[in-house]
Amino acid sequence: MVDAQALRPWLVLCRAPRVGGAAIRHLLDRFPSAHDAVSASRAALAAAGLDVAQIEAVQRPDADALARDLDWLAAPGRRLLTWRDDDYPAALREIAQPPAVLFVQGDADWLAVPQIAIVGSRHASPQGLENAQAFAGELARRGLAVTSGLALGIDGAAHRGALVAGGGTVAVCGTGLDRVYPARHKALAHDIAASGALVSEFPPGVAALAENFPRRNRIISGLSIGVLVVEAARESGSLITARLALEQGREVFAIPGSIHNPMARGCHALIRQGAKLVETVDDILVEIGPLLGTRRATLLPAAATAAPAVSDTGDEMERALLQAMGDETVAVDTLAARVQAPVGELQAALTRLELAGAVAGVPGGRYQRLARSRS
Repeated sequence: MVDAQALRPWLVLCRAPRVGGAAIRHLLDRFPSAHDAVSASRAALAAAGLDVAQIEAVQRPDADALARDLDWLAAPGRRLLTWRDDDYPAALREIAQPPAVLFVQGDADWLAVPQIAIVGSRHASPQGLENAQAFAGELARRGLAVTSGLALGIDGAAHRGALVAGGGTVAVCGTGLDRVYPARHKALAHDIAASGALVSEFPPGVAALAENFPRRNRIISGLSIGVLVVEAARESGSLITARLALEQGREVFAIPGSIHNPMARGCHALIRQGAKLVETVDDILVEIGPLLGTRRATLLPAAATAAPAVSDTGDEMERALLQAMGDETVAVDTLAARVQAPVGELQAALTRLELAGAVAGVPGGRYQRLARSRS
């Protein structure tokens, strides 16, 4: 059941003109709660930096719009995540301009699972679409959530790949969640809400305005450990997402393509600038494996952090690795020598073990077997 009294102040603030996440967080630094902020005097709001139009919107909000927001939130599977909520995504708290609120449709727990964003051209080649779906499917099978922007082309292929693999996917939208943009993805959005999550910082009723999509892109990269660009022209929204990812300290990956494909030029430019060239999913896992060890506690839901026993962990390679580790911290090259396996295959298995909670990365690129995996 929706707690209208608790949510209404947040809805008032997010609907006020030009009162974005930074302004709302500034208000929360000055006032004990969102309720106190919207109940403050004109003088107090002016002292907090709001202009006349913003103060008017806070003190005389659109009652019909608020009622529509609350009606939308009252339906099953929908919620408003606020900056003050304990389960606000930890990864988003790290970025420079985190949204103060997130409207969510679906399972909000997916926002706490380690995510890889997959982005690219709306006018992708058949090979690009196949690559996006294949990479998304394999990442999902490895236990990662796949995040994208619900756009045509690469975004849609990435979402579908994760769903077909039986995994979870997060779609960050540039509209209110009562609308689907593009309309051709209405069925896809329904499937994502059923097996993942649709997310937006925009309240219901907000249309697909051009200025909304760069704002959406910072959330796509902010939720993720890394961003994979599959195909992109030299000037594209995907490269904006990649730039934001770098600014946020995220990993950036790019798939190379034919020199004759204009949709590969953006990826080639990223690789020249230092993005990791990717040929297989293992190229991604090698880079993010150590990050998962240090970020599991903040990114995984509590139910997913319990470490299984050795008998519960996957294949023969994983069992061999656990046995080879013993009770010491071990470097990857040492493990490769002990189990006689290629480093790429070994890193992939280590990532699966980290996601299962059986091992943890430690400083220096080494790994340690966790206590419960010894039982």
